[in-house]
Amino acid sequence: MAAVVGDERESDDEGGSGTTPLRTAAVILAVAAVYYASARLGLLQELVRGQVTPLWPPTGIALACLLLLGPRGWPGIALGALAVNAPIGPAPLAVLAIVAGNTLAPLCAYLLLRRAGFRTELNRLRDALALVFLGALAGMLISATLGTAALVLADALPASAFWPTWSVWWTGDAMGVLVVTPLLLAARRARLPRGVSPYRLLEAAALPLGTAAVMLVATRTAASLLFLVFPFLIWAALRFQLPGAAPCSLVVTVLAIQATAEGVGPFADHSLLTRMVTLQAFNGSTTLTALLLAAIIAERDHTRRQIEQVCVQLAETVVRLAPGGREPGR
Repeated sequence: MAAVVGDERESDDEGGSGTTPLRTAAVILAVAAVYYASARLGLLQELVRGQVTPLWPPTGIALACLLLLGPRGWPGIALGALAVNAPIGPAPLAVLAIVAGNTLAPLCAYLLLRRAGFRTELNRLRDALALVFLGALAGMLISATLGTAALVLADALPASAFWPTWSVWWTGDAMGVLVVTPLLLAARRARLPRGVSPYRLLEAAALPLGTAAVMLVATRTAASLLFLVFPFLIWAALRFQLPGAAPCSLVVTVLAIQATAEGVGPFADHSLLTRMVTLQAFNGSTTLTALLLAAIIAERDHTRRQIEQVCVQLAETVVRLAPGGREPGR
């Protein structure tokens, strides 16, 4: 499958004659199962009415599945969302509205990214910005609006709680895209390194462990020490680009959400809205720092390799055109 979402060859792979009904059904069931499992994990950190969380991993998984498999995976997203929300939804119509929002949001985000020429390698700054503004912030407006409105209309929430609940829903879905989608895209291209020094492998293992240690200290003390995690994120992005930055960003987000749910450290003694603003501002800052810096470094390295190839080609051309065929000094 081509890496560029907007590539015509990918469209042929998605709906071509090589796709059998049995294979499509297997893909749909696999997407539904992964969606459901990740949703159960996300609900462990619910903050509003047992089904609204500050990090909703299924949105990131759904968008990654659409980017890698194409739109044929959307029924699996709908089935997974139905299986999750049916037991906890307030009424059948509200459940259908929530399922529709959970399905349409990643599907619209996928279409926006495809329209923008998004590449799943995330090795350009424009790809990172597209994922942030089109995939996360814009696309997830649909699920937050439909879901919160369904809860209010079903009398599961008072009208006064619309905006606080909407903010938790929207930021939770957006963080799911920003944290989980890059991790899955990076994992898809991960390969066992060859000829890498043991020190670099040790460095790669120490980065997430160090990030987790700093976050545990910062979220278990009343002092404002959350800024200490930024050097680790910058280090991961500079040294390992997306494969290093994405896991560290996930560690930071999960530990920050856990501290918020428990009401400890910097998130203690605050209202739900204040905790959510603080949490999502912090999570957004750390995720954007890691994601954008990793994309910038990857784009720089790609440009350098292109320049080196052009220089080699120019040198070979000069050798062929030079009188006597002498090789010029480099």
